[in-house]
Amino acid sequence: MKKKIIILGGGISRERLISLETAKSVYKELKKNKKYKTIIAEPDDNFLKKIKSLKPDIIFNALHGQFGEDGYIQTILESQKVNYTHSGVLASSIAMDKEISKKIFLKNKILTPKYIKYNFNKKNKNIISLIEKKLKFPAVIKPINEGSSVNVYICTKKNLIKNLRKLSAYDEILIEEFIPGREIQVAIMGKIKLGAIELKPKRKFYDYKAKYSIKANTKHLIPVDLEKKKIKEVMNTALKVHKLIGCKGVTRSDFKFYKNKFYLLEINTQPGMTKLSLVPEIANYRGINFANLIEWILKDASRNR
Repeated sequence: MKKKIIILGGGISRERLISLETAKSVYKELKKNKKYKTIIAEPDDNFLKKIKSLKPDIIFNALHGQFGEDGYIQTILESQKVNYTHSGVLASSIAMDKEISKKIFLKNKILTPKYIKYNFNKKNKNIISLIEKKLKFPAVIKPINEGSSVNVYICTKKNLIKNLRKLSAYDEILIEEFIPGREIQVAIMGKIKLGAIELKPKRKFYDYKAKYSIKANTKHLIPVDLEKKKIKEVMNTALKVHKLIGCKGVTRSDFKFYKNKFYLLEINTQPGMTKLSLVPEIANYRGINFANLIEWILKDASRNR
């Protein structure tokens, strides 16, 4: 008898289109396998009815961003007592909250860029002098609960206020120390250190377009040209964070490598599965093709994540 799989895609976050690309990629792969009966579903008003009528064996969570990757949809899935993929409620909410996750990194002596929290309602008039004192320019401004580098800006003293206005809808954001250097990302699969990849964006940094547009011509370098000792170090850190936060399934941790040190930027609990996505590329280099990666993710699915 065929296993019923619902792939959750789309949603209402700013990463909706990427989520749909991930969902389509997974759907296309699973359609080749006669073991599965697969549909893509949106987390809309009819979603719970679909779960109850279809009674899926597994829900593959292909959502990205708010309401899909932050513990919200995971809470609903837990209430339905259905097997689902990726991390559970608490790990998802912690990883998505850049301030809380940073506090965990720092508490566990994991190097991460220094930061201050900026509240738009308090309107700190001395923000420029505060940045100069605590972080220095350039500085990075970013939402606390977004992924895919959505609304992330590298700011100089001249354009800070202009860029801050673009983020005013968030109420609170992080202003972070800018770390130059190499972009290194590491994939974890359960308890396995899957591997690392280096990215060389032609854009100012590895932003939304650099991640998802073929035209951006971001170079993907694998294997990473570092000493074995340094590769081992960064992969051990990624696995440590995966465990600390209580993640399940696959995760991807984003690092900057500068002056022989790794700075952890964030951990992603639902990495993309598109043509340009990094986890499938790292897995493939390790000898795990896309079909086998998806199969592993499905087998890892459970209730009470």
